[in-house]
Amino acid sequence: MNFAVLASGRGGNLQAIINAVHAGQIKAHLKVVISDKKDAYALEIAKQAKIPAYYINPKDFSDRVSLDRAIIQHLHEYHVDFVVLAGYMRLVSSYFVDQYPNKILNIHPSLLPAFKGMHAMKDAFEYGAKVTGATVHFVVEQMDEGAVIVQEPVRIESNDTLESLAEKIHAAEHRIYPQAIELLVNGKLKIEGRKVILKN
Repeated sequence: MNFAVLASGRGGNLQAIINAVHAGQIKAHLKVVISDKKDAYALEIAKQAKIPAYYINPKDFSDRVSLDRAIIQHLHEYHVDFVVLAGYMRLVSSYFVDQYPNKILNIHPSLLPAFKGMHAMKDAFEYGAKVTGATVHFVVEQMDEGAVIVQEPVRIESNDTLESLAEKIHAAEHRIYPQAIELLVNGKLKIEGRKVILKN
């Protein structure tokens, strides 16, 4: 199977995924990396790994669907079977989701459905939660609403800072994202309503 990664930032999860591919944990081909940020370090990580990498400027498009059509065109050129969002800070349209039904994964830095949105780590920390974590889920048009695939809890200790909590959550993300991708590639995931069942 072939897959693509869409990223907007520093590329920590992208690097973890590349490492898992190289180690043989993920038996699929990472064919292309696309970013909506020109200075995203994820693009540099992709180039270092000799993976085709593209910056697509959202300002060149009149609306979200037009942008998504341009991205999908690249994905089709690389014969992509599924898509991984790794710190991609942009909602995808229903058009995008319809192109890859139950074939788009995202990672979120909380235990969904708690602390949805872009500031999940900060929100959990300031709320005074004792436990947060990381969630890999399928992508639907609504933000952070797709069925949960894998979660890992992270304790918030009394001496944690937001920075130390972020480090722990990122470490959890780097463990569970390759695991979830591996399950998808191996055909182990079955969606029943809101539940994702692991097949034998």
